[in-house]
Amino acid sequence: MLFRRLAWTPFALLLFIITGCGHHQAVAPAVASDLPDGDRAILAGEWEYEDGAVVTLRLDDRGNGTYAWKDGRLETTRFGDRTWVGKWYQRENDREGGFVIKLSPDYNEGEGTWWYLRIGDDRAPAQKGGSFRLTRKTSLTNLNDTPAVP
Repeated sequence: MLFRRLAWTPFALLLFIITGCGHHQAVAPAVASDLPDGDRAILAGEWEYEDGAVVTLRLDDRGNGTYAWKDGRLETTRFGDRTWVGKWYQRENDREGGFVIKLSPDYNEGEGTWWYLRIGDDRAPAQKGGSFRLTRKTSLTNLNDTPAVP
């Protein structure tokens, strides 16, 4: 019996080291967009997020990017039929959540909603999200400000 305990001790120690001791800092997973190559440029550029105040979002050709408020980051998880779905992360205040936006037919503005998925260690926060408006400021494409309809 003692041999079995000793034989498993290195495994248990390794498992403890790998999984940690209980406190985990949130690390956002890398999320790839499902935008087809020809449609990725639709989301690229600078967008203005309006929800009382205006915040500029800077996005790459996959719809992933950053914003200055609370060291924020935005990741696109799905895009199709003018519906944009993703996640947001704010390192400074240790929060993350999701969003969905319905873009206009010309892909230059949209109406959206956002919600919390986590606030600190709370993975079921009671705080509600809200609604917002998004407007394209600049485009990083050569689509003459009107992307082709996917």
